[in-house]
Amino acid sequence: MLRYILKRALSLVLSLVVASILIFVTIEIVPGDPASYMLGLNAQPDTIENLRRELGLDKTPVARYLSWVGGLVQGDFGTSYTYRTPVADMVADRLMVSLPLALYALLLSTAIAFPVGVLAATRRGSVADWSVMGTTQLGIAIPNFWFALLLVLVFAINLRWFSAGGFPGWEAGFFAGLKALTLPAVALALPQASILSRVMRSSLLDTLDEDYIRTARAKGLSRRQALWRHALRNAMIPVLTILGLQFSFLLAGAIIIENVFFLPGLGRLVFQAITQRDLIVVESVVMLLVFAVVLITFLVDVAYALVDPRLRQQA
Repeated sequence: MLRYILKRALSLVLSLVVASILIFVTIEIVPGDPASYMLGLNAQPDTIENLRRELGLDKTPVARYLSWVGGLVQGDFGTSYTYRTPVADMVADRLMVSLPLALYALLLSTAIAFPVGVLAATRRGSVADWSVMGTTQLGIAIPNFWFALLLVLVFAINLRWFSAGGFPGWEAGFFAGLKALTLPAVALALPQASILSRVMRSSLLDTLDEDYIRTARAKGLSRRQALWRHALRNAMIPVLTILGLQFSFLLAGAIIIENVFFLPGLGRLVFQAITQRDLIVVESVVMLLVFAVVLITFLVDVAYALVDPRLRQQA
C-alpha cells in the first residue's frame, strides 16, 4: 500500500510541475500588456516602463516563472496588479464561497444519485427504470445556467423563498449563508446527479451479472444481501472516478452559476482578473485549481486501493 501511494504521489508532483509550466507559458503568450491596460491609452512610455519595473514585468520569463513557483511553494501567490493586495488573501476570501458551494452541490448530487441509481439497477426493465433513465437524460440535456434562471424565477421571484443572488457572508450566520448557496447548489447538483446515477446504474448492472454474485445467491443470500454485501462495493470504482471529476468541476467550473447568482467565488475572481489583465491572479488561481484537481485524483486513486485489494497486490 505504501509503495502504491508513493508512486501516485510522485505522479502528482510531476503533474503539478508540468501544469505550472503550461499555465505560465499560456498566460505569457496572451496578447496585451498589464501595465499598458492599467494606465490607459494615453500613458507615456516611461510611465509604462516604470510600472512594468514595479510589477516585475521587466524580468525575463524564466526569472518570473522561478519567482512565481518559488512563491507558490512557500504559500505566497504574489500581489494583485489591479488591487495591490496579496493574491492569497483574495483567494482565501473567495474560497470561503466556492468550496462550501462545491461541497454542498456534491452532497446533494450524491444523495440523489445513489438511491436513484440503485433503484434503476435493481428494477432493470421496469417502469421505474425507464422513468429514471428518461429523467436523468433530461437532466443531462438541460444547461445548468438555464436551470439556474428557472430556479430564480420560481423560488426567488414568485415564491420568494430564497434571494435571487448575492452572498451575505458567513458572519451573518451559518444558515443564512447556507440558504444563499441553496439555489446555486441545486442548479449545479441536478445535472451532476443525472450523470452519477446513470454511472451507478451501469456499474451496478455489470456487477450483478458477475459469477460471484450468482455464487453468493446460491449459498443462500437474498438479492438484497448480495447487493449490499458484495455488488455495491465492487461497483464503486467507476463511481469514485466520477465523484472526483465532479468535485473538480464543481470547484473550478462554476463560473457561469456564480455570475448568475452574483456569488463572490473563485469563478468570478478568475473572470474579473482576465478582463483586467491581472495575470498574477489568473496564474495563481488556475494553478490552485489544477492542484485541487490533481490532489482529488490522487485521493481517488488511494480510495481505489482501499476498495480493490488487487491494486495493492499489483503495486
